[in-house]
Amino acid sequence: MSHHPPQPVEVPIDRVRQPLMRLIHLENLSGLALIAGAVIALVLANGPFAESVDHFWHYHLEVVLGPVHLDETLVHWVNDGLMTLFFFVAGLEIKRELVVGDLNDPKKAALPAVAALGGMVVPALLYVALAGAETRNGWGIPMATDIAFAVGVLTLLGNRVPSRLKVFLLTLAIVDDLGAILVIAVFYTTSLNTTALAAAGAILAAMVLLRVLGVWWMPVYVLAGSALWFAVFESGVHATLAGVACGLLAPAKPRRPTATSVDAQPDSTIDELKAIVFDTRETTSVVDRLIHGLHPFVALLIVPTFALANTGVSFTLSSLVDGLTSATGLAVTLGLVVGKPIGITLAALIAVKAGLAVLPNGVGWRHMVGVGFLAGIGFTVSLFITELAFAGADDVIDNSKIAVLVASILASIGGAMLLISAPTPEVAGAGADAEPAAAGGRGDDPDAAPVGAGPMTYGELEATTPEAFLADGSIDHATTGSEATEPTP
Repeated sequence: MSHHPPQPVEVPIDRVRQPLMRLIHLENLSGLALIAGAVIALVLANGPFAESVDHFWHYHLEVVLGPVHLDETLVHWVNDGLMTLFFFVAGLEIKRELVVGDLNDPKKAALPAVAALGGMVVPALLYVALAGAETRNGWGIPMATDIAFAVGVLTLLGNRVPSRLKVFLLTLAIVDDLGAILVIAVFYTTSLNTTALAAAGAILAAMVLLRVLGVWWMPVYVLAGSALWFAVFESGVHATLAGVACGLLAPAKPRRPTATSVDAQPDSTIDELKAIVFDTRETTSVVDRLIHGLHPFVALLIVPTFALANTGVSFTLSSLVDGLTSATGLAVTLGLVVGKPIGITLAALIAVKAGLAVLPNGVGWRHMVGVGFLAGIGFTVSLFITELAFAGADDVIDNSKIAVLVASILASIGGAMLLISAPTPEVAGAGADAEPAAAGGRGDDPDAAPVGAGPMTYGELEATTPEAFLADGSIDHATTGSEATEPTP
């Protein structure tokens, strides 16, 4: 008489869990959530409840934990607190690109890095030339690119654009983010508390030491990261930079780089199953696991909340015209819509002509101009810098916000039109014999796996039943029992 292990009981939520998990990881969904947050904020700010909404965001929330005493408005808790997680994920993405991504390869990094530099310098110079002397401090506003928004527009275009163009835009936006982070740290810090700054440095050194000692227990780093955030907040440097620092400290390479497949037996103990899950999980780096886990939360909750709190500008047709024609509004708009594409395309052209880089396979110059326009979608980081640059000057902040919103719309439309009208990848140089990626082939990347193949992610592993854990199809089996690595609590 054979014995069959009991089958898991299906509950109604299981029928929607997997489709929901796939949905929230769609890249264009994060862009749509951001747009929805901004639209709702604008509707509320120009409706009958505008005053109530404004009072809500300026309601003070006090937090007291022993010697720690914080009293900030809700909008400041969003900008200084929740946005720290946004910048933490940005730091994780930068770390991944620096260690295992395109920024790790000088040949691949040259073009997007040079293009990003041009896309920061030219808009900043154009802003300084157009803005008035009293608002010249906002030169960092048109430097930024909103990754979620820009990639969302590119994703909606589907196979109308070369597959390599998305990689180029992602890498360019990450370099752009790094530049914006440095600008915030150096130029938008008004005063410094040297004692708190020294404490932040000591905490950061302690976190590095913990990594060197091989401490992997996550709660330790959560506590250290929280202490770092408070020290940076008290130092006068913008608190969100603590998130970037923590992201750059996370390991970008897996502890177990060997591909692993594991099988759990019906009589496996709980400890053996924990060891199997831990061993399989460690084939994915901490950076990748954190990005996979935090990205939906950041993209679908934090960024839309930021948009709700910061894009609520009350305006009429006349105030819209006044805002766009003001020195600040004109400088921001032209910096993003004109300065970004000119700076990116010109810098890329110089790099290619100088022999420092080559265009990605299947990408033509019209594609580059189109990406330059998409990089002009400043939105999240541009609004963030607006609050820092013009703190206390409400009229100037409103003009800048209107300009950022209008410029982002114009940049997305201009970029989409250029990319749709550009030659197809085959005409641009991918070759007629290239197998389209959409058809399941590898497109223009000879090293890429066919669509649908490759290792299962940790998130997918987590969603499977305990009877069959699978990392990928290799023959290296994970150990169980006493030979397995001790799982982290």
